[in-house]
Amino acid sequence: MARSRPRVWLVAGCAALLLWASVAQLVAVGRLLVLFGLAGGAPAPSPPPSSLPPPPPIIYGWIISPGIYKSNGYLKISCNGGLNQMRSEICDMVAVARLLNLTIVVPELDKRSFWADQSNFGDIFDVRHFITSLRDEVRIVKRLPKKFGPTDSSIILEMPPVSWSDEKYYLHQILPLFSKYRVIHFNKTDARLANNGISTELQLVRCRVNFHALKFTPQIEALGNKLVQKLRAKGSFVALHLRYEMDMLAFSGCNHGLNPEEAEELKRMRYAYPWWREKEIDSKAKRSEGLCPLTPEETSLVLKALGFRKDTLVYIAAGEIYGGEKRLEPLRAAFPKLVRKEMLLDSEALRQFQNHSSQMAALDFIVSTSSDVFLPTYDGNMAKLVEGHRRFLGFRKSVLLDRRKLVELIDLYNSKTISWENFTSSVQEVDRGRVVQPSCRQKLENKPKEEDYFYANPHECLANSSQCSGTKDTITVR
Repeated sequence: MARSRPRVWLVAGCAALLLWASVAQLVAVGRLLVLFGLAGGAPAPSPPPSSLPPPPPIIYGWIISPGIYKSNGYLKISCNGGLNQMRSEICDMVAVARLLNLTIVVPELDKRSFWADQSNFGDIFDVRHFITSLRDEVRIVKRLPKKFGPTDSSIILEMPPVSWSDEKYYLHQILPLFSKYRVIHFNKTDARLANNGISTELQLVRCRVNFHALKFTPQIEALGNKLVQKLRAKGSFVALHLRYEMDMLAFSGCNHGLNPEEAEELKRMRYAYPWWREKEIDSKAKRSEGLCPLTPEETSLVLKALGFRKDTLVYIAAGEIYGGEKRLEPLRAAFPKLVRKEMLLDSEALRQFQNHSSQMAALDFIVSTSSDVFLPTYDGNMAKLVEGHRRFLGFRKSVLLDRRKLVELIDLYNSKTISWENFTSSVQEVDRGRVVQPSCRQKLENKPKEEDYFYANPHECLANSSQCSGTKDTITVR
């Protein structure tokens, strides 16, 4: 009998513990039911107010927890530029929304630029994947709530943020605006977040958006992978980003190798587009400084000098080349296995992407990140974004040309000042060390346009990140 007493006490204790836990759970459930208006006797939801209530006080810090998340307001963004410029802008603005604890609306893409591409975000990127893959970083909605009128200036502020801004600007200049406005619409988003001096936490958010959240639609992914498979079936290949389209030449003012009529046509185009601010351009001076894309003829000379054989399979990752097939003749003569997506896919497969330059650029992006070698003839947005992706994918071979030195050598060779042997050895000497390797970004104080671009070398997100000193500590706002 004595032995059974401890057993009885044990059973009684366990029963009491279970009873206490049950009561606690019931109380908690009751509170939740009242909170969400589901319990009997709870007041019905109040009708929408005739005027919007004042904005909530600013919440500092970042809390993500189902059921208690509350943002400081809505951030709407309108991107500008081509596909790859807009890609970087989206990454930047998601990071800003993360920093300021904002709900971001699925971005609007540029429809007014030179390309006049009417594609929406969902025509290029997988919207559901974009939202769900970032659910632990930032809240994303497909559109603003209907209660926000599109022209209600009392609650919606439209403005461009300052270029190359750091976290302090957004925290001290932008965040306080949400005490007055419920929505801020950034109508320009190009290069609005600095390359450097940003906390590691936010740099990682930029990478998470770039490398994981911005996934192309299944249709684009399937066709891009089909292109890669067709090229792989022929062997190894080089993706040549031949940036010699009409818009590039008009914008840059580079007319080397063009006839006077072509140069005049491009000049008229440059004056026709008001957002291309620079009108009178010294093409010869820009070329000598290495600020012009290589022509197809110059590219053929450089590729041969670098040792690429005549039977190399070369994929042109670019839009329509200015001057068409005739301008490509020197390059095709040097490399007969020169192909474009239009040669590898039938017209029916490309039909849905035609007249949509950003969707076509997405196909080139997939091929360029998958190629054995990537070689851009100009360091524009696509070249930089592809370089960064190839670093992230294990430092796939990318060759970055020193155009300033190369055009000098090309002119010497074309004027017969140096022989082909001297030209070849000199080009190879210039190219030494130009293959992308693990490195840290070069930071230039007060010269953001000249320093290394974050998206070309996001070293914080790569295996070599520990080698790069001077990384700013994480900022947490309280």
